[in-house]
Amino acid sequence: MSAVSLWLRRAWEHDFAWSFRHSPVTIAAAVLTLACLCGALFAPWLAPHNPFDSATLNLSDGFTPPSWTDKGQAKYLLGTDDQGRDVLSTIMYGARISLGVGLASVLFSLVLGVSLGLLAGYLGGRLDAFIMRIADIQLSFPAILIALLIDGVARIALPRESHDALAIYVLVVAIGLSKWVDYARTVRGSTLVEKNKEYVQAARVIGRHPLAIMLRHVLPNVTGPVLVIATINIATAIITEATLSFLGVGVPPTQPSLGTLIRIGNDFLISGEWWITLFPGLALVVLVLSVNLLGDWLRDALNPKLR
Repeated sequence: MSAVSLWLRRAWEHDFAWSFRHSPVTIAAAVLTLACLCGALFAPWLAPHNPFDSATLNLSDGFTPPSWTDKGQAKYLLGTDDQGRDVLSTIMYGARISLGVGLASVLFSLVLGVSLGLLAGYLGGRLDAFIMRIADIQLSFPAILIALLIDGVARIALPRESHDALAIYVLVVAIGLSKWVDYARTVRGSTLVEKNKEYVQAARVIGRHPLAIMLRHVLPNVTGPVLVIATINIATAIITEATLSFLGVGVPPTQPSLGTLIRIGNDFLISGEWWITLFPGLALVVLVLSVNLLGDWLRDALNPKLR
């Protein structure tokens, strides 16, 4: 038996794989998440149209209803918006922005929060008190308000002509800075427990540098809860980005996310063009729900009391 097949067999018999195989809800969530990821990543090849190529747009096709209705067209499965853009294609392209911002902001907040949590838990003292007081103050405000504040300050500080070009980066930083507290508090609590264990004491005795102890010994033993928080925060980050874009302070209309598409469609909801906002909203719900379900499964799978 080759090494690859042996590894695959061990992976198949692992507790994670067993838990995954025996959870139909998790399997369905994984399939939906994978479908959303594939649709977003391969949108230039899978989307029926390029909604951002003005040369291919036809304004006379604007407000075309879904294909199964009386006035629908077969080439526009979910209908078109006011500019004649295919709604299905805009959803696939918009999901790229939503997923990209969500994943990047979670990665940024994870690195920042884990680093501060390790320092606070291992070094303690005034540094620990300072970081935790900042975290306590930030927890007093909703994350969306913090993201709005950071986004507003960045727009004031940056030149007006660069707002659209830097909008996605500002959004990533704003959402990331509003989420780091979850990681910092969790990692700090785990570090306070781990640093008093014998293997850490032994590393200190032999003269290992504190930074090496934190990275080589403590960090690997506190990553379990961090992975669960990161998975769940991906969904909340996507929701936060959609909310900011819906309020008009997110990505520009030239790079629309799912939140921007919902805001655009909301202007035509009263006049009867319901499909422009309904289908991007459903796509957002399916994406966030499937990621949340995967996060719930991962939390249960990593909990030794539930094995």
